[in-house]
Amino acid sequence: MADETRHELTKLLRQTADVREIVAIVYPELRAVARNQLAQERPGHTLQPTALVNEVYLRLFGVDRVQYNDRAHFFAAAAQAMRRILVEHARTRGRLKRGGKRKHVSLDDFDVAKAAETTPDEMLAVDRAIERLEVQDPELARLVTLRFFAGLTSADTAQALGISERTVRRDWKLAKAWLARELSDTTHDD
Repeated sequence: MADETRHELTKLLRQTADVREIVAIVYPELRAVARNQLAQERPGHTLQPTALVNEVYLRLFGVDRVQYNDRAHFFAAAAQAMRRILVEHARTRGRLKRGGKRKHVSLDDFDVAKAAETTPDEMLAVDRAIERLEVQDPELARLVTLRFFAGLTSADTAQALGISERTVRRDWKLAKAWLARELSDTTHDD
């Protein structure tokens, strides 16, 4: 997203502009994130990128409309909404049954590309790990949510969190190590 467009979005969000104006700016970016998240799902998957983005919009601009301070605040909320939707969808599909086998989640190259390939069982394991991380370090959990569920780059994550890119890269390494330990403690191979 170009700097001019970023500033325009922030201005619209602060003015509580018409949702249609905001949608016109962010829809392509959110749809690309959704498409990336769902690209590696099984054929015939019931959740499509457009449906995922539409559900995000319903949550962001629904009855209890929240005032977003700026682009960073909006995308943080969008990432959280996308996370909840994907986790709810995974749960609905019933792939992780009580007492069922859990899959090992590899974090060797943990990034947005891996997020797109994550199975529902793995996504639920990652979500549970992020919930545990939120208790210990809420800011680090926010970084993971922005990178993993919203697909933001290091630069966009830095802007969203108001920190440097260098800090994002350092904290991302820390988060991956923490998640790898957490997931290896709670999962096992088939």
